Amino acid sequence: MKVGCIGLGDIARKAYLPVLGTRPGVELHLHTRTPATLAEVADALRLPAGQRHADLDGLIAQGLDAAFVHAPTVTHPEIVTRLLAAGVPTYVDKPLAYELAESERLVAMAEERGVSLAVGFNRRFAPGYTQCADHPRELILMQKNRIGLPEEPRAMILDDFIHVVDTLRFLVPGPVDDVTVRARTEAGLLHHVVLQLAGDGFTALGVMNRLSGSAEEILEVSGQDTKRQVINLAEVIDHKGQPTVRRRGDWVPVARQRGIEQAVLAFLDAVRAGKVLSARDALATHELCERVVRAVTERTAA
Repeated sequence: MKVGCIGLGDIARKAYLPVLGTRPGVELHLHTRTPATLAEVADALRLPAGQRHADLDGLIAQGLDAAFVHAPTVTHPEIVTRLLAAGVPTYVDKPLAYELAESERLVAMAEERGVSLAVGFNRRFAPGYTQCADHPRELILMQKNRIGLPEEPRAMILDDFIHVVDTLRFLVPGPVDDVTVRARTEAGLLHHVVLQLAGDGFTALGVMNRLSGSAEEILEVSGQDTKRQVINLAEVIDHKGQPTVRRRGDWVPVARQRGIEQAVLAFLDAVRAGKVLSARDALATHELCERVVRAVTERTAA
């Protein structure tokens, strides 16, 4: 199975290549436009010259069975378009694109051509979070905070807050009939944003503070007088009178803890089985993110 990896930045090297580079039956092909990076990463994986590609055309010409895109977001539309046009099942690190119209175009193109397109929402596969889907969820609270990183709203929401948005969508127990956005911006930079989703019998809150003084991710789901808390995707605490703590095993790889390994394997299994994956549900997350962006920018303009 020939699998391409496009973009060899931190996420690819830390999370995806340790999975792809060790899978039996996977012939890994790498592409980046930076020769030194290509040589460094390929050398570490002991890949021969024929599996190192300085241009995208050369990579696609290998007859790929699947491709993973981890290049900068601004390059996603061009790269994904070329892969889909070549009929290559494609997994894209979130988001598909910064602009909703581009995301819509890519999803429509994949569907018209009958080619798999998947978006890397790994938290849907993270063990701590998937376990929360089995817990009562009358109230959902997710915080993903940073230290000293206020940013332009669209980039912050589509590159980072999108994980919060998608996790809330994944966990809400029913249709959402009310969406509320609150935010604080200063000098054109987004400091914090709060998204509230509500429906019959539930409320979900997503919070991101880029000036929080702490780099953390905390998920809490509660209902029927019980609560489950997941801290930094690693520690699960069940509260029912007395807290019970479950920590990840010392030897559990980070990629498995964060759901990346499971997401990769699910995508590759679907490709092997000839199952075409649709990014239509992922597009719904992009649409909600666009709604957040507009609410923030309109409030700033006012």
